[in-house]
Amino acid sequence: MKTLAILMAGGAGTRLTVLSDKRAKPAVPFAGKYRIIDFTLSNCVNSGIYDIAVLTQYRPHSLNTHIGIGKPWDLDRQRGGVHLRQPYQGSSADLDWYRGTADAVFRNLDFIQDNQPDLVLILSGDHIYKMDYRPMMEYHQEKGADLTVGVMDVPLEETDRFGIMSVNRNNRVTEFTEKPKARDKGTLASMGIYVFSTDVLIRRLTEGSAESPRIDFGKDVIPSMIAEDRVYAYRFEGYWVDVGTIQSYWETNLALTKPNGSDLLNLHDPNWVVHTRSEERPPVKLGPQAQVADSLISNGCVIRGRVERSVLSPGVYVSPGAIVRESVIINDTWIGPGAIIDRAIVDENAVIGAGTFVGYSDDMTPNQQMPDKLNTGITVVGAGAHIPGGLVIGRNVLIHSERQESDFPAAEIRSGETV
Repeated sequence: MKTLAILMAGGAGTRLTVLSDKRAKPAVPFAGKYRIIDFTLSNCVNSGIYDIAVLTQYRPHSLNTHIGIGKPWDLDRQRGGVHLRQPYQGSSADLDWYRGTADAVFRNLDFIQDNQPDLVLILSGDHIYKMDYRPMMEYHQEKGADLTVGVMDVPLEETDRFGIMSVNRNNRVTEFTEKPKARDKGTLASMGIYVFSTDVLIRRLTEGSAESPRIDFGKDVIPSMIAEDRVYAYRFEGYWVDVGTIQSYWETNLALTKPNGSDLLNLHDPNWVVHTRSEERPPVKLGPQAQVADSLISNGCVIRGRVERSVLSPGVYVSPGAIVRESVIINDTWIGPGAIIDRAIVDENAVIGAGTFVGYSDDMTPNQQMPDKLNTGITVVGAGAHIPGGLVIGRNVLIHSERQESDFPAAEIRSGETV
């Protein structure tokens, strides 16, 4: 049974604010040395799936560089392999940007037909989880399904973020509602994992029209298939997180620093390796005053201060007297002497001046420009920002990428402000 996996990796990830300014959401670093997309790619190869198409769109350069020819995932083989496919614009009406998940797959039907798979496994490239897809594909065949949707129970208060479905006693889907506003549709949520029988997928995508286009799987394709096709739900019981918000991204990273963090997501399992492209970096170096507790420290880091319950990506430098607490610090950031970073996310190549306090105060005023995205006390510093020494920066502050010292006229940036 030949399977083709299609990874949807074109999302802008606007809820991650400046973390996705210059990269697609699946390319955002996670758990120190990884990128978000590493987990889905690794799931594929660990499940024996080596025919993979990655559909990119928004700022794909970082993602393309990271994946390359797929060597870290053993995808640089003569048979199979990874194919990076981007939309392009032209004179024809069908040459345009992807409008949604189903539209993206529709624009690549020629690639699917050329590969002639029996099953098409459609995945999101921006979730954190470990899953063997083979039992789900076997379930699909046993049920004689046309479409099988991976599902899991979510808290009732989060159902408006997902496609919610109802099923009968045999797990056949009887109703599907995309991001329901009312919380009366149950808690069985789509994980964005779909197994399609190829002929059915092609038929359902090509029957759309200008008046009734098939743009999204959740909004357009799946609801229309329930009455006409055999659509089943496959329940997943493992760990799965959508890290699409600043809060969930921060929480999920820090959860891995806890003593039982490996119980949630075991990154040390030799039987299910999470592969990634790793740069050649020297070993971690701890200075004579270094103190590190409950943290993930990546290769190339130099720690001369104190790091507590934090995640440091490769090449981070923590100066003597500096304190990093409950924070996520991304590649090659320099933290000056005596600086304090508390409950913050700092993107790559940032410079935190000596004595600066990032995440100061008990004032939890939401960010004035993005109150719906920054409201839990986490301050976010964009890539390449240079913050001068001696500054006091409050909670829910957003500092955009590439800000220079001259962009900080005051000695204090109050909670909820944006630079």
